[in-house]
Amino acid sequence: MKKTVIVLLIVAAIALFFFLGLDRHLTLDALKEGQGKFAAMQVQSPWLTALAVFFIYVAVVALSLPGATAMSLAIGALFGFWAGALLVSFASTIGATLAFLVSRYVLRDMVQRRFGDMLKGIDEGMAKDGALYLFMLRLVPAFPFFLINLLMGLTRIRTATFYWVSQLGMLPGTLVYINAGTQLAHIESLSGIFSPAVLLSFALLGVFPLAAKRVGQMVQRRRG
Repeated sequence: MKKTVIVLLIVAAIALFFFLGLDRHLTLDALKEGQGKFAAMQVQSPWLTALAVFFIYVAVVALSLPGATAMSLAIGALFGFWAGALLVSFASTIGATLAFLVSRYVLRDMVQRRFGDMLKGIDEGMAKDGALYLFMLRLVPAFPFFLINLLMGLTRIRTATFYWVSQLGMLPGTLVYINAGTQLAHIESLSGIFSPAVLLSFALLGVFPLAAKRVGQMVQRRRG
């Protein structure tokens, strides 16, 4: 019964999010337009603004809602590199862990009953190299992060391991997006798009997945 209530609450929250059109406020254009208002709020109540943004980010990730990438860029523009990176790193990891725990609590028993024999080998592999496997998935964005959260909840990986590996594995990507966001804040005209700092930041957005994949391949070869 409790599991059913949790599922219904999650479905209701997601449905309400789209019904109210909140997804339109989590696009890069919308966040860019509201940057002045957010900046004014931050000046008046810096800690309250940071806490509000933090919990919104946690909810977006925990419910697997769209908008986390745009929020990362906007947070970099609003809070700067170090504060933005700290906020997004912990908010994204906490949100991912909540999604992981919901998947484990709601879905794992049902999946184990139906596919227990098929998952036995996966569980054994996760027990042996689960931390490294999760780290590679986090570092190389081959799969959507929300799928990783849900699928990891079906395995036997420890919650503490999931948390610290996720925080470490997602950190490089977080730093890249936050850095790009800080450069967005400095664009005041079309010519600003072609400044060296902005071009470098967006080049990193494109190069990072390729570099991360290369690092993953090197780690796998060394372990092999």
